[in-house]
Amino acid sequence: MTERKPAGARWESWVDKLIRQGQERGEFDGLSTAGKPIPGLDGPQDPDWWIKAKLQREGVSYLPPTLQIRKDADDARAAVARAQTEDEVRAILADINERIRRINRLASEGPPSSLMPFDVDEVVERWRARRAAEGSGPPDGG
Repeated sequence: MTERKPAGARWESWVDKLIRQGQERGEFDGLSTAGKPIPGLDGPQDPDWWIKAKLQREGVSYLPPTLQIRKDADDARAAVARAQTEDEVRAILADINERIRRINRLASEGPPSSLMPFDVDEVVERWRARRAAEGSGPPDGG
């Protein structure tokens, strides 16, 4: 449908006419959603429903940078716990600390960031102690 609404035509009558013509041509026959309720129709009214649905269909999520960095910090903690070498731990922390500093310095969207960079030496010490307690042997230092 590339036809434009003619000037002076009532909007509803023009739309109704286009729908009727499409039905007569069979353009609505065999749709995968035929006879099914419209998803989300009974849910709460949300003006951004279509944006959220598109992001969900595409497998994309969006958080303001100051919230995303909190999630990334949690992911970094988990990555440190799985790390096999001290060098790997330090690389993970260097990356997340740089991103935390950047967000704290530049972010203007979302709630303020109160996240501080990780104390690398403290995290490495805890990582070493946990590895020793688990019997993973002495850390190899990299």
